[in-house]
Amino acid sequence: MGCVVLKEIFDLLGKELKVLYTSTEAIAVRRLIIEDVLGIKDWEIHISPQKCIDEKKVARIKQVLEMLKKGEPVQYVLGHTSFMGLTFKVNSSVLIPRPETEELVNWILSENTQPNLKILDVGTGSGCIAVSLAKLLDNALVSAIDISEEVLNVCTENAAMNNVEVSATKVDILNSVQVEGAPFNIVVSNPPYVLDSEKQVMNSNVLDFEPHLALFVPDNDPLKFYRAIVSRAEKLLSKSGRVYFEINEKLGKQMVQLLEEYDFVNIELRSDINGKERMIRGEFVG
Repeated sequence: MGCVVLKEIFDLLGKELKVLYTSTEAIAVRRLIIEDVLGIKDWEIHISPQKCIDEKKVARIKQVLEMLKKGEPVQYVLGHTSFMGLTFKVNSSVLIPRPETEELVNWILSENTQPNLKILDVGTGSGCIAVSLAKLLDNALVSAIDISEEVLNVCTENAAMNNVEVSATKVDILNSVQVEGAPFNIVVSNPPYVLDSEKQVMNSNVLDFEPHLALFVPDNDPLKFYRAIVSRAEKLLSKSGRVYFEINEKLGKQMVQLLEEYDFVNIELRSDINGKERMIRGEFVG
């Protein structure tokens, strides 16, 4: 009885994926699938093209392809993704971490090098920000809050998987005044900021699969999560504590005004690698 060899799998993936993605994306996705499902590095294909592949793994490859054809993001299909050089579990209850958010984390790391910082991540999702900061800062005490128990479970799993401690607690920031562990030196958040009106221009693989609760805000109150955080600054932040936010590129000026309104200074609006105003930092003087 013959077997399916590695070269056949490689070619099959190439053929199927080029219909779904750009050529660069197709190569990257093929590499992810081969490494994840087969446990084989890309370069091994050229050394052992006739290597026989287990039937169960062949079946899994075909299952992955069917899910991708329905538009499901590859990160959800495989169940994990990479962020800040770390591995994170992801599922449809949490947003897939984006490279722009890595830029926000790197900004925090570059400005806050002292040990023993107390940090709060609001709307933590997968925990990618909280876990990365706990991993990469010296002795930081990191807390994470979210409105969803399911999301907090993912965050807790990711903390354990990356060998760090993150205190994950269910809190609705829109309605809760108290957060356990306050005051914090840093409050960071990548909250929902996509306007409802922007749905029509979004890719279907985001719109159909990623959680709307973590994405969208009403057009008539797009800053509601940011306002909820900064209006509680006296309770949440220590003296000269900082906030760091990922924001909607269209709302930079409004965010500066909001921070000024609530007594923040040293406000900096920063562009991401694509030149879009996507991050802001402020220092609270009270």
